[in-house]
Amino acid sequence: TYIGSIVASVNPYKSIPGLYDGSAMEQYSKHHMGEISPHIFAVANECYRCLWKRHDNQCILISGESGAGKTESTKLILKFLSAMSQHSLELSCREKTSCVEQAILES
Repeated sequence: TYIGSIVASVNPYKSIPGLYDGSAMEQYSKHHMGEISPHIFAVANECYRCLWKRHDNQCILISGESGAGKTESTKLILKFLSAMSQHSLELSCREKTSCVEQAILES
């Protein structure tokens, strides 16, 4: 559940199919935090949005007891941020190509 901009999560100690796959990343990348159910990808997406859209520095604090899943949570956040960065890079490259093609067609 969310507590302000904090997500409180529980390590299920087992794999839950579909919880952290590409479709989950895509779903959370399209919504602001709080619009859909709480998820670590929502926190990562909010971080990404603030970093790139508002140019605000970001920090994510992951805390918990030994075995609570801190390392796995960190891996999931980095996986999400990496996927979002790759997607942004692909869009940027496509837009530049489109601009170049448009300039060639106009000359």
